[in-house]
Amino acid sequence: MNNKRFLTSIVCFTVMAVQAFAQSTTSMAEKDNDNIPQYSYSVEEMDKVSEYIKQQYGEFDIVAHELVSPDIHCDIAIVPPTDDQPYYKLVTMGAGAFKMNVPEDLKSDVYERAEYVVFLPADWNIKSDKEEDYWPIRMLKTVARLPVSMDDWLFYRHTVNLTDDESPVAENTGFNSCVLFISFGKGNKPVEPLKLDLSDKEVAFFQLVPLYPEELEFKLEHSFDELEDIMDDDLYDPVVDIHRENYCK
Repeated sequence: MNNKRFLTSIVCFTVMAVQAFAQSTTSMAEKDNDNIPQYSYSVEEMDKVSEYIKQQYGEFDIVAHELVSPDIHCDIAIVPPTDDQPYYKLVTMGAGAFKMNVPEDLKSDVYERAEYVVFLPADWNIKSDKEEDYWPIRMLKTVARLPVSMDDWLFYRHTVNLTDDESPVAENTGFNSCVLFISFGKGNKPVEPLKLDLSDKEVAFFQLVPLYPEELEFKLEHSFDELEDIMDDDLYDPVVDIHRENYCK
């Protein structure tokens, strides 16, 4: 079944009530980070998140542990390629410890906690710290920290500027931003939110789809629906392709 029609029929996000927007890392840098407290999962919660990632995305042995955590503690689980899904799956573990500042009138429709996901080709140099290899990890950490730094919220269809201007994230690609999309796990099925406990702690998982400056501008001037129409299957292909077509150039 076509993913687009499939999602239309089963995904229960109330997107019409959500205002899509773009945040900039410039405004993040202007905030006083010294006053931001540390947010982290309890040991039990972290175990649940880790097990859920294994259930939904696959087994993993490697975790990119964060050494310095000024706000949230954001580790990244690295699920290796498999025969069925021959690509890396990188999933944050820690962003959902922060309860986002969702407007009161949207709290019944929007998840207040989230983790973020990006898929990379099997030949990607995961261990490299060169910017052309590291930028997807930087993207995950930037997006994960934005709600904390801005005391704001992120949701499906929201866009995030990843640079202070329209410059690319790295020399090997023209991407400068990303849009939050539905994340697909094993069997190409949408990943449902994880219920951490008996209270209100539900954690959504959002795929980060990199965008070119012109695509970001088009989405902001028109709508996500129109961008979705012109990107078509490329928006539903979860694996990052640094050479993919720019649909708005």
